[in-house]
Amino acid sequence: MGLRLGDTAPNFTAKTTEGTIDFHEWLGDSWGVLMSHPADFTPVCTTELGAVGGLDSEFAKRNAKVIVVSVDSVDDHYKWSQDIAETQNNSVTFPIIGDEDRKVAELYDMIHPNEGDTSTVRSVFVIDPNKKIRMTLTYPKSAGRNFDEILRVIDSLQLTDNYKVTTPADWQYGDDVIVSPAISNEEAEKLFPAGFTELKPYLRMTKQPNL
Repeated sequence: MGLRLGDTAPNFTAKTTEGTIDFHEWLGDSWGVLMSHPADFTPVCTTELGAVGGLDSEFAKRNAKVIVVSVDSVDDHYKWSQDIAETQNNSVTFPIIGDEDRKVAELYDMIHPNEGDTSTVRSVFVIDPNKKIRMTLTYPKSAGRNFDEILRVIDSLQLTDNYKVTTPADWQYGDDVIVSPAISNEEAEKLFPAGFTELKPYLRMTKQPNL
Protein backbone atom coordinates (compact mmCIF):
# COMPACT_ATOMS: atom_id res chain seq x y z
CA MET A 1 0.00 0.00 0.00
CA GLY A 2 1.30 3.46 -0.90
CA LEU A 3 1.78 6.43 1.37
CA ARG A 4 -1.40 7.96 2.73
CA LEU A 5 -2.38 11.32 4.18
CA GLY A 6 -1.30 11.45 7.81
CA ASP A 7 1.57 9.01 7.35
CA THR A 8 5.02 10.08 8.47
CA ALA A 9 7.05 11.10 5.42
CA PRO A 10 9.82 8.51 5.02
CA ASN A 11 13.24 9.85 5.87
CA PHE A 12 16.27 9.39 3.62
CA THR A 13 19.81 10.56 3.06
CA ALA A 14 20.66 11.69 -0.47
CA LYS A 15 23.13 13.64 -2.56
CA THR A 16 21.73 16.92 -3.85
CA THR A 17 22.89 20.02 -5.68
CA GLU A 18 23.35 21.59 -2.22
CA GLY A 19 25.31 18.69 -0.73
CA THR A 20 24.29 15.52 1.09
CA ILE A 21 21.20 15.95 3.24
CA ASP A 22 19.21 14.03 5.80
CA PHE A 23 15.66 14.84 4.68
CA HIS A 24 14.06 15.25 8.10
CA GLU A 25 16.97 17.32 9.40
CA TRP A 26 16.85 19.48 6.26
CA LEU A 27 13.14 20.12 6.79
CA GLY A 28 13.66 21.15 10.41
CA ASP A 29 10.52 22.99 11.60
CA SER A 30 9.48 24.01 8.09
CA TRP A 31 6.76 22.78 5.82
CA GLY A 32 8.13 20.80 2.89
CA VAL A 33 7.20 20.31 -0.75
CA LEU A 34 8.84 17.20 -2.21
CA MET A 35 8.26 16.89 -5.94
CA SER A 36 9.57 14.62 -8.65
CA HIS A 37 10.15 15.18 -12.35
CA PRO A 38 10.66 12.52 -15.03
CA ALA A 39 14.05 13.60 -16.35
CA ASP A 40 16.52 16.45 -16.76
CA PHE A 41 16.75 18.35 -20.04
CA THR A 42 13.06 17.83 -20.81
CA PRO A 43 10.71 20.66 -21.83
CA VAL A 44 7.85 20.49 -19.34
CA CYS A 45 10.20 19.98 -16.39
CA THR A 46 12.29 22.95 -17.47
CA THR A 47 9.24 25.23 -17.26
CA GLU A 48 8.19 23.74 -13.92
CA LEU A 49 11.49 24.24 -12.13
CA GLY A 50 11.71 27.73 -13.57
CA ALA A 51 8.24 28.48 -12.21
CA VAL A 52 9.19 27.23 -8.74
CA GLY A 53 12.34 29.36 -8.79
CA GLY A 54 10.17 32.39 -9.47
CA LEU A 55 8.01 31.59 -6.43
CA ASP A 56 10.90 31.38 -3.97
CA SER A 57 9.61 34.28 -1.84
CA GLU A 58 6.07 32.86 -1.82
CA PHE A 59 7.24 29.53 -0.40
CA ALA A 60 9.47 31.32 2.11
CA LYS A 61 6.52 33.43 3.26
CA ARG A 62 4.73 30.20 4.15
CA ASN A 63 7.79 28.72 5.92
CA ALA A 64 7.92 26.05 3.20
CA LYS A 65 10.99 24.48 1.63
CA VAL A 66 10.96 22.93 -1.85
CA ILE A 67 13.10 19.97 -2.84
CA VAL A 68 13.04 18.15 -6.18
CA VAL A 69 14.00 14.58 -7.09
CA SER A 70 14.75 12.86 -10.36
CA VAL A 71 16.63 9.74 -11.36
CA ASP A 72 19.39 11.73 -13.08
CA SER A 73 22.75 12.61 -11.56
CA VAL A 74 23.65 15.67 -9.53
CA ASP A 75 26.14 16.63 -12.27
CA ASP A 76 23.30 16.63 -14.80
CA HIS A 77 21.21 18.76 -12.42
CA TYR A 78 23.97 21.39 -12.30
CA LYS A 79 24.15 21.56 -16.10
CA TRP A 80 20.39 21.60 -16.52
CA SER A 81 20.02 24.40 -13.95
CA GLN A 82 21.94 26.64 -16.35
CA ASP A 83 19.40 25.91 -19.11
CA ILE A 84 16.54 26.66 -16.71
CA ALA A 85 18.01 30.03 -15.75
CA GLU A 86 18.66 30.89 -19.39
CA THR A 87 15.22 29.96 -20.76
CA GLN A 88 12.92 30.71 -17.80
CA ASN A 89 14.61 33.82 -16.38
CA ASN A 90 14.54 32.26 -12.91
CA SER A 91 17.33 30.53 -11.05
CA VAL A 92 16.99 27.17 -9.34
CA THR A 93 16.89 28.20 -5.68
CA PHE A 94 16.23 24.78 -4.13
CA PRO A 95 18.10 21.48 -3.92
CA ILE A 96 17.65 18.79 -6.59
CA ILE A 97 18.24 15.21 -5.47
CA GLY A 98 20.33 12.91 -7.64
CA ASP A 99 18.36 9.69 -7.27
CA GLU A 100 20.22 7.45 -9.71
CA ASP A 101 19.57 4.34 -7.61
CA ARG A 102 15.86 5.28 -7.40
CA LYS A 103 15.93 4.96 -3.64
CA VAL A 104 13.80 8.06 -3.00
CA ALA A 105 11.53 7.44 -6.00
CA GLU A 106 10.70 3.95 -4.77
CA LEU A 107 10.34 5.08 -1.15
CA TYR A 108 7.67 7.57 -2.25
CA ASP A 109 6.18 5.37 -5.02
CA MET A 110 7.06 7.84 -7.78
CA ILE A 111 7.75 5.35 -10.57
CA HIS A 112 5.02 5.42 -13.22
CA PRO A 113 3.36 1.99 -13.58
CA ASN A 114 3.03 0.42 -17.03
CA GLU A 115 5.10 3.10 -18.76
CA GLY A 116 7.92 0.77 -19.77
CA ASP A 117 10.62 2.87 -18.13
CA THR A 118 11.86 3.74 -14.66
CA SER A 119 11.53 7.51 -14.69
CA THR A 120 9.37 9.31 -12.15
CA VAL A 121 5.93 10.81 -12.62
CA ARG A 122 5.12 14.36 -11.51
CA SER A 123 4.41 13.65 -7.85
CA VAL A 124 3.96 16.28 -5.14
CA PHE A 125 4.02 15.68 -1.39
CA VAL A 126 3.22 18.50 1.04
CA ILE A 127 4.70 17.68 4.45
CA ASP A 128 4.06 19.57 7.67
CA PRO A 129 6.60 20.46 10.40
CA ASN A 130 5.69 17.24 12.25
CA LYS A 131 6.86 15.32 9.14
CA LYS A 132 3.31 14.18 8.35
CA ILE A 133 2.12 13.95 4.74
CA ARG A 134 -0.74 16.42 4.36
CA MET A 135 -1.33 16.45 0.60
CA THR A 136 -0.40 14.32 -2.40
CA LEU A 137 -0.80 15.07 -6.09
CA THR A 138 0.22 12.99 -9.08
CA TYR A 139 0.26 14.49 -12.55
CA PRO A 140 0.86 12.61 -15.80
CA LYS A 141 4.21 13.20 -17.46
CA SER A 142 2.60 15.30 -20.18
CA ALA A 143 0.94 17.90 -17.92
CA GLY A 144 2.88 20.61 -16.11
CA ARG A 145 1.88 21.32 -12.52
CA ASN A 146 -0.07 24.32 -11.25
CA PHE A 147 2.07 25.78 -8.47
CA ASP A 148 -0.52 28.39 -7.51
CA GLU A 149 -2.68 25.43 -6.47
CA ILE A 150 0.09 23.99 -4.33
CA LEU A 151 0.53 27.34 -2.57
CA ARG A 152 -3.25 27.59 -2.14
CA VAL A 153 -3.42 24.21 -0.42
CA ILE A 154 -0.55 25.13 1.91
CA ASP A 155 -2.47 28.30 2.82
CA SER A 156 -5.57 26.21 3.52
CA LEU A 157 -3.69 23.66 5.64
CA GLN A 158 -1.97 26.33 7.71
CA LEU A 159 -5.25 28.16 8.26
CA THR A 160 -7.32 25.11 9.16
CA ASP A 161 -4.63 23.78 11.51
CA ASN A 162 -5.10 26.88 13.67
CA TYR A 163 -8.81 27.64 13.40
CA LYS A 164 -11.97 25.51 13.46
CA VAL A 165 -12.75 26.11 9.80
CA THR A 166 -12.44 24.42 6.44
CA THR A 167 -12.05 26.02 3.03
CA PRO A 168 -14.64 25.76 0.23
CA ALA A 169 -14.20 24.96 -3.44
CA ASP A 170 -11.91 27.39 -5.29
CA TRP A 171 -11.08 29.19 -2.04
CA GLN A 172 -8.38 31.84 -2.24
CA TYR A 173 -6.62 33.50 0.67
CA GLY A 174 -8.96 36.20 2.03
CA ASP A 175 -12.21 34.52 0.93
CA ASP A 176 -14.89 33.41 3.35
CA VAL A 177 -14.43 30.00 4.97
CA ILE A 178 -16.68 27.26 6.34
CA VAL A 179 -17.32 26.92 10.07
CA SER A 180 -16.44 23.40 11.17
CA PRO A 181 -19.58 21.24 11.40
CA ALA A 182 -18.16 19.80 14.64
CA ILE A 183 -18.88 22.98 16.64
CA SER A 184 -22.25 24.35 17.74
CA ASN A 185 -23.70 27.73 16.84
CA GLU A 186 -23.06 28.87 20.42
CA GLU A 187 -19.39 27.98 20.19
CA ALA A 188 -19.16 29.49 16.71
CA GLU A 189 -20.50 32.79 18.04
CA LYS A 190 -17.66 32.89 20.56
CA LEU A 191 -14.95 31.79 18.11
CA PHE A 192 -16.00 34.06 15.26
CA PRO A 193 -16.99 37.49 16.62
CA ALA A 194 -17.51 38.75 13.06
CA GLY A 195 -20.47 36.38 12.94
CA PHE A 196 -21.43 33.71 10.44
CA THR A 197 -24.11 33.04 7.86
CA GLU A 198 -26.03 29.78 8.10
CA LEU A 199 -26.90 28.57 4.60
CA LYS A 200 -27.81 25.14 5.96
CA PRO A 201 -27.30 23.71 9.45
CA TYR A 202 -24.22 21.91 8.08
CA LEU A 203 -23.00 24.85 5.94
CA ARG A 204 -22.09 28.02 7.81
CA MET A 205 -19.83 30.68 6.31
CA THR A 206 -17.64 33.18 8.11
CA LYS A 207 -14.85 35.63 7.35
CA GLN A 208 -11.33 34.25 7.29
CA PRO A 209 -10.52 34.45 11.02
CA ASN A 210 -6.84 35.44 10.87
CA LEU A 211 -7.39 38.65 8.87
